[in-house]
Amino acid sequence: MAGLNVKKGDRVKVIAGKDKGKEGEIIRALPSKGRVVVEKVNMIKKAMRPTQQNPQGGISTMEAPLNVSNVMLVCPSCKAATRVGHRVKDDGKKVRVCKKCGKDID
Repeated sequence: MAGLNVKKGDRVKVIAGKDKGKEGEIIRALPSKGRVVVEKVNMIKKAMRPTQQNPQGGISTMEAPLNVSNVMLVCPSCKAATRVGHRVKDDGKKVRVCKKCGKDID
């Protein structure tokens, strides 16, 4: 599996699935599985067994991973969902580039 074009802390927009159109920040990236966990998106209910941290147990809601192909990076400068390009700077660093406005993302 190739590397992801998004990483933890990026703002993304969901472009497919039941939460299409929602935006959120990436909480966790799972590059080996090609998935990301986005805050307040793809919420599921999970039955939690009582533990010492959670003595009550019960049903809790949490975010489930999404396939990375179902999210699109939101450019911090033009605020639009965009594809990601790559460019090598003069000092040898590889940076992500917004395909719409051409500005560096990081």
